[in-house]
Amino acid sequence: MLTAPELRERVREFLKDADPTKRQDFLNARFDAGLAWVHYPEGLGGLSLPRSLQGVVDAEFDAAHAPDNQPDRIGIGLGMAAPTILGHGTDEQKQRWLRELWTGRQVWCQLFSEPGAGSDLAALATRAIRDGDDWVVSGQKVWTSSAHQAQWGLLVARTDPDVPKHAGLTYFACDMRAPGVEVRPLRQATGEAEFNEVFLSEVRIPDIDRIGAVGEGWAVAMTTLMSERVSIGSGRDVPRESGMIGASAATWRSRPELRTHGLHDRLLRLWTEAEVARIAAERLRQQLAAGQPGPEGSAAKLVFARLNQEISGFEVELNGTDGLRYDDWTMRRPERANFFGRGPGFRYLRARGNSIEGGTSEILRNIIAERVLGLPPEPRVDKDMPWKDLPR
Repeated sequence: MLTAPELRERVREFLKDADPTKRQDFLNARFDAGLAWVHYPEGLGGLSLPRSLQGVVDAEFDAAHAPDNQPDRIGIGLGMAAPTILGHGTDEQKQRWLRELWTGRQVWCQLFSEPGAGSDLAALATRAIRDGDDWVVSGQKVWTSSAHQAQWGLLVARTDPDVPKHAGLTYFACDMRAPGVEVRPLRQATGEAEFNEVFLSEVRIPDIDRIGAVGEGWAVAMTTLMSERVSIGSGRDVPRESGMIGASAATWRSRPELRTHGLHDRLLRLWTEAEVARIAAERLRQQLAAGQPGPEGSAAKLVFARLNQEISGFEVELNGTDGLRYDDWTMRRPERANFFGRGPGFRYLRARGNSIEGGTSEILRNIIAERVLGLPPEPRVDKDMPWKDLPR
């Protein structure tokens, strides 16, 4: 097994021969050399090394100013599709999708939530009916980020309505360019349409694009969701004072006329909490280096959402009357969510969605209580149970 110095030297040797001006060729070659995600198997962009060594590779490429794969644009593919395909896909699917995904040639989206199945995902109604070597899928998905750009979607559909709801689901990769797929923008409070609703009208999906066994969709989806929460909550290794707190700290330093003792106390508390969250995320990444994502990612995502909302609210207040101005409410369909290319009003409105996307904060608290802390589950109350018989 390669050591960190040996891996560092391998990257330097690669950089001597690769041409960074030909971006796509450079990324293809990096993947083929096993220097994409080093903890993946050889032949699939990795070297079967510990995940903790990924930072060694990234640091060398960053120092060389080498082109990256624009992770913000393909975050769903990197953080959700890839772990799912690696864990549950066939060898053919891994070969077909992982290289295209990591090099940025494919954008993926997540076709999970529905108008009647958000937090209770297993209640989804989208149907997939077997027809020879294909599945015919009809239904509606909602809150689908990047669907307007995606080539592929991670789709969970009901294939057996006669069994308990968790048991009747199957997982597919859906070609977003297939006949019958319609993507409509959903305009947000920010003015942008970063996500969409997707209508599936008798969309034919080949059985070779099924991920996992028929009826095992719930187990496959759990891999996706745990990876999503880890991806949102921990992200990449970042320096101190990154993210939302950085904008507030910069405003505090540059505009002393806005300062008050009360705002100073709040900034110190939020700065400290942001730093604790950053260090905790680093610890989570180190834990992941030795295993699979677990429910701890739910805690990281929960903290991320709460802090973003509190810090963005603080920033609006810190900016006084300027914080009440909104820069631009023009309808856009952006490639990615960019918190830092806009003003404090945009950050405040966009952060409202953090406690919904990637798992609502209420559901995540239940996961933490039951799966991390080991507390007894909430009593499951039948909606038809008389009030006098409710558990106390």
